[in-house]
Amino acid sequence: MLTWYRTALTKRPILTQCLSTSFLFAAGDVIAQQAVERERDADGSLMHNPYRTLRMAIYGGGVFGPLVVNWYKFLQRAVRIPTSPNLEIVSRVALDQAFFTPVNLTLFFSSMATMEGVMGDDGKQLGTRERVGKKLRDNWLQGLRANWTVWPGVQLVNFKFVPLEHRLLVVNLVSLGGFCFLLCALDGGRANGERERFRMEFVSELFESAAREGQGGG
Repeated sequence: MLTWYRTALTKRPILTQCLSTSFLFAAGDVIAQQAVERERDADGSLMHNPYRTLRMAIYGGGVFGPLVVNWYKFLQRAVRIPTSPNLEIVSRVALDQAFFTPVNLTLFFSSMATMEGVMGDDGKQLGTRERVGKKLRDNWLQGLRANWTVWPGVQLVNFKFVPLEHRLLVVNLVSLGGFCFLLCALDGGRANGERERFRMEFVSELFESAAREGQGGG
């Protein structure tokens, strides 16, 4: 599988990264619904919202994937401090977290709210502007705080040890945990304390795995 991925990455780098991002975003939503939220119907069977998974696949492959590919290329080209490699890495991480993270969260929640309205599966009779505004007010700051608890450390490892063409893959793998937290926030406040602790432990475990992988790849 890894050999196939490297071959595809060489032949069609942007398409390969976008398709893998779409798949992993969808996988993250499946994990969030089936292993974290575990919502059940009246018969006690686990439920799954396929429209939400579809929204994640669309956003991952159509927005996040190409956006991050080009953003990382820009950071690699624009932020150069040859006399201090460590300062160069820290500067890239600082720009990534201070600029890209807020923009990405705005795009994420806005896209999700818009697609919820189009697909009509959330049961809310709201206009697009009202839906987007409510989603941002309810979730943007919480999402930003959640991102900043995980991603600065991930990106320090990612930018220092991982080659440019594999950095998006690392982000996607960590996102399998991080987006479980973020996606649960979309439905706002339904998790009890036990479920919240499980989510944070799950995110932490995947972060540590990604860090070990990044160090091994160096």
